[in-house]
Amino acid sequence: MSDLFSDEWMKKFQQEWNNEPELADALEKIEFSSVIGYGFKGDDNATGYITVENGKVTDAGAFDGQELNWDMRADAGNWGKWLSKELGMAGLGMAVTTGKMKFNAGDFKAMVKDPRMATPFVKSFAVMGKV
Repeated sequence: MSDLFSDEWMKKFQQEWNNEPELADALEKIEFSSVIGYGFKGDDNATGYITVENGKVTDAGAFDGQELNWDMRADAGNWGKWLSKELGMAGLGMAVTTGKMKFNAGDFKAMVKDPRMATPFVKSFAVMGKV
């Protein structure tokens, strides 16, 4: 899983994200725009990022100092598990509660309270599994 969140991996994730109506179209309806980082617990910086504008990913790649609105971290084993088996809302809540997933930036509690954001967020893990 060494290529997880690499420049090439993130660009493939961008394509999959934009091809998934339950993700891109759902977030477009609420005009969601954000820069989201993905990485590993214990690292100083995110490994990869995506820029989302009105639901669509317009830029993606290896993290290079972008200012992140969201920064999600977990260890490689948990990322692998979540990408191979779709993570539902209950599993996501458990991952955050138990510390398996950490948000270095972003308001997880506010996001999960809004189904217009929470449902696509959970769907993003299924999309990651397609990369």
